[in-house]
Amino acid sequence: MQNKHEAFKNEKNIHTDFKEKMTYSDYLGLDTLLNSHHPLSDHHDEMLFISVHHVSEIWMKQVLHEVGSAIQDIQSGNLSTSFKKLARVSQIQEQLKRVWDVLSTLTPAEYMEFRDKLGNASGFQSYQNRMLEFALGYKTEYVLKIYEKDPELLKILQEAHDAPSLYDVSIQALARAGLPIDDDVLNRDVRYTHQSNESVKQAWLTVYRNVDQYWELYELAEELVDIEDLFQQWRFRHMKTVERIIGFKRGTGGSGGVAYLKKVIDQYFFPELWELRTEL
Repeated sequence: MQNKHEAFKNEKNIHTDFKEKMTYSDYLGLDTLLNSHHPLSDHHDEMLFISVHHVSEIWMKQVLHEVGSAIQDIQSGNLSTSFKKLARVSQIQEQLKRVWDVLSTLTPAEYMEFRDKLGNASGFQSYQNRMLEFALGYKTEYVLKIYEKDPELLKILQEAHDAPSLYDVSIQALARAGLPIDDDVLNRDVRYTHQSNESVKQAWLTVYRNVDQYWELYELAEELVDIEDLFQQWRFRHMKTVERIIGFKRGTGGSGGVAYLKKVIDQYFFPELWELRTEL
């Protein structure tokens, strides 16, 4: 029978003295991270509920990091540099989508054991989700009222709301490539959600019909479609998970619950990229 320590037989350089050195736990701040669960009930499954939302928020932080950097790349004309970041966003979205499968193991009866402890706290109030919607182009200033409790956070959210979105800078990239875009689109107030525009659709159609000539713009367009596709899948899994657990009850934050989540599935960040497919 192989010695249970055989794997370490030739590992003579493994560090074991960390009295004055940084450890893995120190670097990651695991004490803070792993002690951030604060259940308000004694129910076993509340830990799962908290963990799923913690994981989602951590991944959203990374998505915001990647999208923000990609926006800067596109603004400076470095489209190719943005592609890896946007592709990474899509991979993270796959992870975000799968957390709903884990939460779906929570049954209605189990959730009802601690749902009342949430009060009016709700995922609807996730400020990172709002920042992500803003970064992708869906601007909803009225929701900022939710965050008036924290003036510093409200300022950050207002700045994110008022900044050009990923799609805004992508449309600017079309114009820089010589494709005609209406002036009222190029000079629009980015504090409002972009509405489908014929000149933008025609510009993207030109890209899709001349892939070799506009390869980078074509690649950018497909990265955007990947992100929106996965965002919609995430929204759908969210909606079905909520329906599975609480049916059509109103959300703890006051939203219509499933009724609200069904409506947001029909919201588009990059409408022309979907419309043009019918005309190709």
